[in-house]
Amino acid sequence: MSTLKHALLAIAFILSNVSLAQPPGGGSHAGGPPDGKMREKIKTMKIGFITQKLDLTSDEAKVFWPVYNGYESEMETLRKQRRGERKEARQEFENMSDKDAEKIVDDEIAFRQKELDVQKKYHAQFKQVLPSKKVAILYRSEEDFKRELLERIRERKEDKKEMRKGGGR
Repeated sequence: MSTLKHALLAIAFILSNVSLAQPPGGGSHAGGPPDGKMREKIKTMKIGFITQKLDLTSDEAKVFWPVYNGYESEMETLRKQRRGERKEARQEFENMSDKDAEKIVDDEIAFRQKELDVQKKYHAQFKQVLPSKKVAILYRSEEDFKRELLERIRERKEDKKEMRKGGGR
């Protein structure tokens, strides 16, 4: 199992360095959501990160990953729906009535409730396949991964800014 973890971490490390080394314009447009390739790299990095943090046994991994993949799939479906609704709302925000603004706020609360419902559903399933301590580590690991990813993005933007200042490509 240790060799598998090291291999996953090595792949995640390599992919993270490849994605950070892309030239400006590679991957996704500046400031926009990641494209399919970048999304896959991030997903691979996240899997490696969570695998390392949870220190799953092979039996735990067999039952955990299908549950976690279902959780991620449901959450992504909700987020896609929300992104579409928010984009439409942003485009019309200045000209909307109070009634329309109220609907947007109500929709946001409804989204958060749906998100919470999915989290509660999968929390029960996570507790069935992992010890409670590992469930707690999972939640903390997801937050740690987000922070690390945001830090890498921030560093990448700073590096690009420095390259432009210094006359680099």
